[in-house]
Amino acid sequence: MSKPARLAFFCIAYLPLCPMESAEARSFQLDDLQKIVSLSDPQISPDGKQVAVMVSTPDWKSDQARKEIDLVSVADGSRRALVEMRESLSSPRWSPDGTRLAFLAKDPRSKKAQVFVIPASGGLARRMTGSRQGVDDYAWSPDGNSIAFIAQDPPPNADALKAHNKVFRVTHGHFLLDGEVAPWQLWVVSASGGQARQLTHGTASLGTDHGGSTTPVWSGDGKSIAFTEFPDVHWASSIQTVIAEVDIASGNRRVLVCAQGAADVAFAPVGGAYAFSRSRGGDPNNGDAVYAVVDGATHDATAALARHVGSYLWMPDGRTLVIAGALGTHTAMWKQPLSGTATLLDLGDVEANNGLGVTTSSNTTSMSVSGTGSIAFIGATANHPGELYVLDAADAKPRRLTDVNAFIDTLDLGRTASVEWEGPGGFREDGILVYPVGYEQGRKYPLVLLIHGGPMIASNAAFQQLAQLLAASGFLVFQPNYRGSTNRGDAFQHAIYRDTGDGPGKDVMAGLAAVKKLGIVDEGRIGVSGWSYGGFMTAWLTSHYDVWKAAVAGAPLTDWRMDYSISYYQEAGAHFLGASPWTSEGWDMWRDQSPITYVRNVKAPTLLLGNVMDSNVPLVNAEEWYHGLRDNGVPVEFYAYPDSAHLPHDIVQISDVYRRWVGWMEKHLGS
Repeated sequence: MSKPARLAFFCIAYLPLCPMESAEARSFQLDDLQKIVSLSDPQISPDGKQVAVMVSTPDWKSDQARKEIDLVSVADGSRRALVEMRESLSSPRWSPDGTRLAFLAKDPRSKKAQVFVIPASGGLARRMTGSRQGVDDYAWSPDGNSIAFIAQDPPPNADALKAHNKVFRVTHGHFLLDGEVAPWQLWVVSASGGQARQLTHGTASLGTDHGGSTTPVWSGDGKSIAFTEFPDVHWASSIQTVIAEVDIASGNRRVLVCAQGAADVAFAPVGGAYAFSRSRGGDPNNGDAVYAVVDGATHDATAALARHVGSYLWMPDGRTLVIAGALGTHTAMWKQPLSGTATLLDLGDVEANNGLGVTTSSNTTSMSVSGTGSIAFIGATANHPGELYVLDAADAKPRRLTDVNAFIDTLDLGRTASVEWEGPGGFREDGILVYPVGYEQGRKYPLVLLIHGGPMIASNAAFQQLAQLLAASGFLVFQPNYRGSTNRGDAFQHAIYRDTGDGPGKDVMAGLAAVKKLGIVDEGRIGVSGWSYGGFMTAWLTSHYDVWKAAVAGAPLTDWRMDYSISYYQEAGAHFLGASPWTSEGWDMWRDQSPITYVRNVKAPTLLLGNVMDSNVPLVNAEEWYHGLRDNGVPVEFYAYPDSAHLPHDIVQISDVYRRWVGWMEKHLGS
């Protein structure tokens, strides 16, 4: 990285380029989305010799992803399909002895997801569970003789439903709920199948209405199972979670960690310690820390890093953790002893995330560790999307085991660079700049800002689909990280508290000024865009700065008050402002920080996109923005997708999102 310029206060570092292309090399195009294979959930075997990994290939004709579980040799990267042609396939998990692999898939008989087990050598898979409501998550016991799983209770008003009385009480669930939500409970079943036994009961829940559930975690001696417990079934109560455990023999439950917000417990493989994740100091505006409990004493093992930890694993010695998180414009991994200084692992040019390029993607690293200490993870580079990597030891260099996206290496891609600048408030800030394909020095290019969502994630140097599509159309693409992002420590992340728009907006504008100083931007052709919180930032920036010639706002949060009242997170998201919008303390603050308050200032032609059944940032936000722009004479178009996800993930719809996104910028900025 070069020394910062005296006046510009920014620095720029070029990341490794792809190999020399032939004269016939072409750029990344929309149809290439159909070719990208996604790898996820890598599970290295206990002996470290092979990795089970989810492989997902889009199928345009069916608009579904073809999924299979492959086994990849750690020695030479050879792979074979172990499980395929199953609906809703997910969650491969090795038995402790490595002879069997369990997975979740839709059972043809019950039409629900169940646990299946297949020999690692291949053969027929046997169904282990028969849950009437289906299985959400599961885990092997340490001896491999039992399986714990999470399943939802039947509807609590089942009798009323039979009598056609469908009314339900509204509390703090999201506004799209259409019925009573039952809690999720813990069960255990023999790994040979048979009758399952329910271990938890009552209104406390091991899952929420937002989807997903806690993963059951067995104690080392196999006598108890720990889990994250929600006070009720609604995600709005997630700030009050505790970690509980149940004794398998007696069914007695006790609270293991009473600190509210605790989650993701994991027992050390030896030694009796355990760890859990919680916002540092209990303040949800800080990053997540990993707390270790050793001999009954709890301490923040990651305190010295003072940054968000996206994921962690125990090493086999029971005294060391491997943790992962954002570091500047990279996703890094560290070796963290239970006490002492963390050591940054040398990943070279590999980012420890999948690099799929969805603008709402997080920096969570998908990884697993073997009994020998080798680590499998999904990684990407600036010029290549996600592949399976292995570290033979924590201090080894990463080895790539797969090449499922080899076609990318034949393409002419936009060059990727990291940019840094001095931001407001004394923060050192950064972002990613992708150059147009065929960039010529001395020319000036139209610029598109592509702002990440979250806000508590960060843009990084991994291959980004949308950025490359824009670069192929002749745009510079700038992806700024603003306060609230997870990549520059707790102070930077916490700075968004009660400053959700103005501070981040000034951060972005400072980054834009730094990029302009490079002398490569056509300053009369600048657009701004983003999804989710990136959509919020787009709405904020277009209503506060008159420099934009085009805007794309995907799933934009435009009205904090309304969004608080109807989204799934409700009071769990109030930590940004520290008070309810309906109290005297929050009354003015939530309005002042809502872009809708300033909608009359917008001039930029705006494309709005969103999902109809999105409970994260409900489409009502975009509806308000659309009418505000339309009624004030601003050119605006609005397209909605009949989907319940926060961002479309099926190949047809996401291709349409990107086509409209790039097309809007081409129409209003040229290229």
